[in-house]
Amino acid sequence: MSKRDYYEVLGVERDCDAAALKRAYRALARKFHPDTSSEADAAERFKEATEAYGVLSDAAKRKRYDAYGHAGVEGGAGGFDPSAFTDFGDLFSVFGQVFGMDLGFGGGGARMRRGDDLLLEVELEFEEAALGVERELTVPRLAHCETCEGSGAEPGTGRNTCRRCGGRGQVVVRQGIFQLGRTCGECQGAGSVLESPCGDCEGAGRRPVERKLRLRVPAGIDSGQRIRVAGAGEDGPNGGPPGDLYVQVRVAEHSFLERDGADLHVRLPLSFPQVALGSHVAVPSLEGEEPMEVPPGTEAGEVFRLRGKGIPRLGASGRGDLFVHVRVRTPRKLSKEQARLLREYAESLDESYEIEEEKGFLDRVKELFSRS
Repeated sequence: MSKRDYYEVLGVERDCDAAALKRAYRALARKFHPDTSSEADAAERFKEATEAYGVLSDAAKRKRYDAYGHAGVEGGAGGFDPSAFTDFGDLFSVFGQVFGMDLGFGGGGARMRRGDDLLLEVELEFEEAALGVERELTVPRLAHCETCEGSGAEPGTGRNTCRRCGGRGQVVVRQGIFQLGRTCGECQGAGSVLESPCGDCEGAGRRPVERKLRLRVPAGIDSGQRIRVAGAGEDGPNGGPPGDLYVQVRVAEHSFLERDGADLHVRLPLSFPQVALGSHVAVPSLEGEEPMEVPPGTEAGEVFRLRGKGIPRLGASGRGDLFVHVRVRTPRKLSKEQARLLREYAESLDESYEIEEEKGFLDRVKELFSRS
């Protein structure tokens, strides 16, 4: 999708002066700042306005933009015209934009850049990660100083051209027959210095704050996965756009449920009468207890599947399944009456049953050895 015209973004005429540009940008920055705006597209609108102001507030960039449009400031082939650059500093500045490098050449004003991304770790209970939850987070970050609106200058003052480098942001050092450009130590490459630093942020343009943020954790998230919150990172220097916040999730283990992707596994202990005679049991799940029928003659180790009772699939529809692993509990202590009844049961077993069971076992052993 093509970019909007920078003058249209800021809502100014093409022949407006620097003061009008600054007023327009500050108004938009206050309206769409991600920390304070309730607009759905606030982060994008703030970023768009900051980008537009970054170009139009720089005389050289504005000249190239007026001549060649977006291509003139993005290094596009259609906008590259060496005659449009006043000196080699401008030329190298464009190369730095193309290849993602900061070569240190100033443009008469402090450079805006995107703020740093932040990483925050959050621990969730097993059920919270599986079913989704909303959490309130406290995010420590650097935010634009409200007093100077991120400029670093005391209200009513501005920036003066750096006397040492003459606004270039570079000083020339001669070494033999070579001339090397180095970043100006006075203005740190900005090409200008503050006339009077802001008293609240001491000229930094940013102050440490704590931001309250409500985070919606989607159902089905797992340990190690991250959630990106656009525009919730640190504000950029000199009024630059904010970075992003990444929330890394760590999920606590469950006392009896085990996760395998979107599926769940649970071990269900049953008594011998329950598996021998069959029974109706309650199986623990994410939402509570699920009824399940155990058919007569169920053996230890059998697995039953409860479809759709697992974890919602992250980024997809449907849910996984719940697998129930049967374990048969052997009583450690029997009363005299229980022992007597169990002996009677053992004595009542049909001899043919025992022979058939033993035969079946021996046949399986022979089959196993014949395969090898």
